[in-house]
Amino acid sequence: MTLLRLIFITVLGYFFYANFNKLVEIKFEEVKEDKPANYITMAQREKEIDCLAKNIYYEAGNEPFEGKVAVALVTLNRVKSPHFPKDICSVVYQQNIVYNKVICQFSWYCDSKAKVRPIHQATYNESVRVAKKVLLEGFKLEIISEDVLFYHANYISPKWKRTRVTQIGKHIFYKG
Repeated sequence: MTLLRLIFITVLGYFFYANFNKLVEIKFEEVKEDKPANYITMAQREKEIDCLAKNIYYEAGNEPFEGKVAVALVTLNRVKSPHFPKDICSVVYQQNIVYNKVICQFSWYCDSKAKVRPIHQATYNESVRVAKKVLLEGFKLEIISEDVLFYHANYISPKWKRTRVTQIGKHIFYKG
């Protein structure tokens, strides 16, 4: 009986040793997945929501719901535009240098006070809900089409030669 066990274990061991690489390859092939080009992890999606929510909060925190949505839509329109970075956080934190001066696409990011000012939690939570509604559920406003890439507060007078689309709350929106 002992000899039979020894032979069985030897044959089993040989089979395992001889086929180990094949077993590993099969296991590897089962785990390997082809991810689509637009594949995104949960951590990346949470980071995008946070960047979008901060932009909504600082740009339109005191605006009505539609104003918050419009700011979110402009941010996402920029992601789709060839003239801006290709992800939400890069669009929100984009800086340009003009005549040796750093210019932020969204003024709050260059405002050092915004970085140390405490966040009003209820307003921020609403900004997160709007970010999720726009980013994850595809919520849109008809008036903010994909070519609306710019806005400013109504108390600012830039020398833009852009087509004005609408005003929502205190923001005036323009086509790119």
